Amino acid sequence: MLKSHELRGIFVPIVTPFEANGELDLESFGTFAQHLITEGIHGLVVNGTTGESPAIESNEVLMLLAAARKAMESTRRIPIVLGTGTNSTASTLKRTEQAGLHGADAALVVVPYYNRPSQQGIIEHFRSLADVGLPVILYDIPHRTGVVLELDTVRTIMEMDHMIGLKDSTGSIKLVTELSRIGSKPVLCGDDELFYASLCCGAQGGMLASANVATNRFVRLYQHQMEDQTQEARHMFDDLLPLIRLLFTEPNPAPLKWLLAQQQQIKSDELRLPMTRISSQLQQQLASIQVR
Repeated sequence: MLKSHELRGIFVPIVTPFEANGELDLESFGTFAQHLITEGIHGLVVNGTTGESPAIESNEVLMLLAAARKAMESTRRIPIVLGTGTNSTASTLKRTEQAGLHGADAALVVVPYYNRPSQQGIIEHFRSLADVGLPVILYDIPHRTGVVLELDTVRTIMEMDHMIGLKDSTGSIKLVTELSRIGSKPVLCGDDELFYASLCCGAQGGMLASANVATNRFVRLYQHQMEDQTQEARHMFDDLLPLIRLLFTEPNPAPLKWLLAQQQQIKSDELRLPMTRISSQLQQQLASIQVR
């Protein structure tokens, strides 16, 4: 199981490839997972938003988890974090329990979305996961959940024994700065464009959709920053920024999937509705950018 002090580095929320008929493409998933691992990542996130989690069935999640574990047999063992959060506490409990039983090292649990619970309701939602026995990472992404967490709420949740850290997708460096100041558990940046700034403010790494491509460059950027080679890290981030911005020009993960299909890392850029393929204009822009 993943410990708090191990929650650092580049965790990649892997895309979920599909066949032309919409079924899981487990072959592409497995080979791509192996590729990411050999590029030096520190953790793999399965069934995150970048993996189109809203369109993945419960039995498919377990198939993806098994494929990720199998991919490590011929590479190296890294932590697997499984997205298990929903806006139902009972459903989240069941999914998180299943994740632990099937070999996940931690669960990524988003703040309940759509029903917009109170701050106390959110606290109780995360407190209820204590008995499951699987380490949990809080995922704060207010532009998707419709709820802004107060600092005291985040601190209360992070102090729970089963909580090991935070994925910060708040769109600001304010939260990571404050949590670092008070010495909280690790924070991973979830806003790709803020990755370098978050590292400078105390983040211990990132869960970055963009790191599905140019993976080793993100790994080396992190390593430079951790070794106080800040100028090199900043230059690497500046070089990556045009790519990062293009990848979020249209809804994630469609741009990623198109680019990965072009690189033959996955067989197809197929998505499940309501997600659709990217525009021809963005295809041209992505084709013109240098991705190493």
